[in-house]
Amino acid sequence: MRYLIAFLALAGVVVSALALQVHYSTATEPCSINERWDCGIVNHSPFAEVGHIPVATIGILGYLVLGGLAFARLRFVLVVAAFIGFCFALRLTFIEEFALQVWCLYCVTSQTIIALITLLSLGWLAADHRRLRRANSPQ
Repeated sequence: MRYLIAFLALAGVVVSALALQVHYSTATEPCSINERWDCGIVNHSPFAEVGHIPVATIGILGYLVLGGLAFARLRFVLVVAAFIGFCFALRLTFIEEFALQVWCLYCVTSQTIIALITLLSLGWLAADHRRLRRANSPQ
């Protein structure tokens, strides 16, 4: 399971790096599909930074941490960190829907990745807990 989560975390790093490139770019972006799907509008909005740090940079760092936690098999910490990342990404999704009314393909992909990491890490923790309970139960 740790390899799957680490792979997803790596995919999250790549997607976040693409979003970071859009953040600093002034060119027309390949993900500018129409008036409802435009990564440039989202990544140049006032919501694209937290304390002058691009949200995509936070994503890159977050995914690196998640990958490291998966490799270290720190299941509980991984679940907590993934849930925090999921809540942060969900907040950004609400901003896209209700404040900007424009979607970013990279952001939606990242939201999907963090949701999968959260579910997989929760399942991994639950399976480990179940295994430990079986091992410690009297037979």
